[in-house]
Amino acid sequence: MNKKQQVKDLLKAIETGASEPISYVHPGKYNQHNLGVKDGLQGFGELLQQLPPHSAKVNTIRVFNDGEYVFAHTDYNFFGPKIGFDIFRFEDGKIVEHWDNLQVTAGSNPSGHTMIDGSTEVIDLDKTEENKNLVRNFIQDILVNGKMDKLTKYFDGDNYTQHNPQIADGLSGLGKALEAMAKQGITMKYKEVHKVLGEGNFVLVVSEGVFAGAPTSFYDLFRVKNGKIAEHWDTIETIPAKSEWKNQNGKFGF
Repeated sequence: MNKKQQVKDLLKAIETGASEPISYVHPGKYNQHNLGVKDGLQGFGELLQQLPPHSAKVNTIRVFNDGEYVFAHTDYNFFGPKIGFDIFRFEDGKIVEHWDNLQVTAGSNPSGHTMIDGSTEVIDLDKTEENKNLVRNFIQDILVNGKMDKLTKYFDGDNYTQHNPQIADGLSGLGKALEAMAKQGITMKYKEVHKVLGEGNFVLVVSEGVFAGAPTSFYDLFRVKNGKIAEHWDTIETIPAKSEWKNQNGKFGF
């Protein structure tokens, strides 16, 4: 069974209670980066026991593979409705590490898109590295360094499908949203890119920064078409204070 299917089965087991997928996880080495969960398989088990019976729902919409990493985009009911990105690292055929970023599910954005609908087909496998570089440069230029004069070179005019619940399609929608946030005094600052993963036309970027004054983890998924960014999904999660962490692995630590 391939790694993508193993990840889908493991996530689905949260809903079904199936025990077999747990065997995909290394029993003696499972580093947990969800700071609300204790380390190791035991921590994962304890979390599942806290779920109200039959409350969990797991619908994985997209799953990708980049070397030893598999990353998934999932519609959850997990202590309430959430959209999540999960990243798993494999070593010698077993899952040994997990990161995630969860956001409470929001309604459709001004263009009518949800946080999870849109394209799912992986193509352009030969362009994976090229697309990862494009997206990495976009995040560094625009979101980390604020070089807004370079914005248009990353897009095909205003052809840009947006799944962030607050923002409309197109560069015009992005501009309006940033303007509205500035007026309300809400700052969004990306400080550091921790990981860029991709398969074909899809690229996921894990970044750290500040949103509305709070330390924040940003997970941004992009679809690239003909060397331009064509579609975007994201989740934004506040990083808890260190005193609240259930493990000491940190939110990132790639």
